[in-house]
Amino acid sequence: MQMRAVKAEQITQAVRRLFMDCNYYIGDDIYNALCTARENENSETGRSVLSQIIENDDIARAEQIPLCQDTGMAVLFVKYGDKVMVEDGTFAEAVTEGVRSAYRDGYLRKSVVSDPVFDRVNTRDNTPCVIHTEIVEGDKIEILAGGKGFGSENMSKIAMLTPSKGIEGVKKFILDTVREAGPNPCPPMVVGVGIGGTFEKCAELAKIATFRRIDTQNPDPRYARLEEELLTEINRMGFGPAGLGGNTTAIGVNIETFPTHIAGMPVAVNICCHAARHAHTVI
Repeated sequence: MQMRAVKAEQITQAVRRLFMDCNYYIGDDIYNALCTARENENSETGRSVLSQIIENDDIARAEQIPLCQDTGMAVLFVKYGDKVMVEDGTFAEAVTEGVRSAYRDGYLRKSVVSDPVFDRVNTRDNTPCVIHTEIVEGDKIEILAGGKGFGSENMSKIAMLTPSKGIEGVKKFILDTVREAGPNPCPPMVVGVGIGGTFEKCAELAKIATFRRIDTQNPDPRYARLEEELLTEINRMGFGPAGLGGNTTAIGVNIETFPTHIAGMPVAVNICCHAARHAHTVI
């Protein structure tokens, strides 16, 4: 296979469109889950909240305005073909310019500060972004992008469990994390879980799990059953839509796994609110 040249501007425009789209248009998996949840919600207040969320999503789509005032920090998962060559710039520069122009031209809130502790000065363009890159075989660039809001991000946790904790330890940590978060992540929520790898790999798995469609299951039937079990247990907590009570605290639990060390069993929980902003494209 020959090398394929891709103009940096093509990448910039693709990324620009991704972040505008993910902030204006809720995914059909989330929208359908919200509609189903409204039908099955046992709380009148909960049904009212879900109706308002659905109406909000309809208005955002129709008028091309943000789903939520927190338009998130830009995160991208990239599968970069080893036969792709970027012309007229670098890949990172092209992606950054795409994020910058999306948040500027799309009237999306700029939420990134330049230093995490001392200065905390707004960068005014929502950059830098977070890019996770995997080199794969081929001549295409696949991008899964999302704007991660921090009301839910702040509720996320990681634990370096030992293998002796077993499946019960894994379940306890996940459920305790969601229970402690309570109404803060703007339920109904999507719960992303990463299990395995190392400290940082586990957190990455949990993040990408929140980007996975909630109408899909883990391909391993054991983890698929665990996803269903956890979703049931979380909805029994009773926080409900907007934390006002009901049986719809979460609309999805997604688990991603990776091999790990004989001495470890890392588990990360990344919580995402119902404004689950993500979009996908292939260049």
